[in-house]
Amino acid sequence: MKASAIILVACTLLAATPIIGYGTEPSSDTITVKGEVIDVVCYLESGASGPNHADCAKTCISSGLPVGLKGEDGKIYLLFGDHKPMNDELAQYAAQTITVKGKAVSGAGVNMIENAEIVK
Repeated sequence: MKASAIILVACTLLAATPIIGYGTEPSSDTITVKGEVIDVVCYLESGASGPNHADCAKTCISSGLPVGLKGEDGKIYLLFGDHKPMNDELAQYAAQTITVKGKAVSGAGVNMIENAEIVK
């Protein structure tokens, strides 16, 4: 009987894991992240990044597609200024490694840095 109860509890926790991991309550802490500036569309479509993709990434970012940071921590972050895009500022850094500081917001499986500033 104890084994059945343990199995039932384990199955319940495993079934609830996706719900626990994808809460919609955002976190918001100031962070500093180092990583590669990417155009999010090409990266998500085909994993395109790095020096061979720099010209395409610059074109995509300049045209207004979402810009992000592929952090050394393994996460992808969307980058925004004070409630506005940073494409004009970040296009020149396409495929380059930079450090960004800002307010981390994560929720529903999405990571974002808003009020982002390039750390020089």
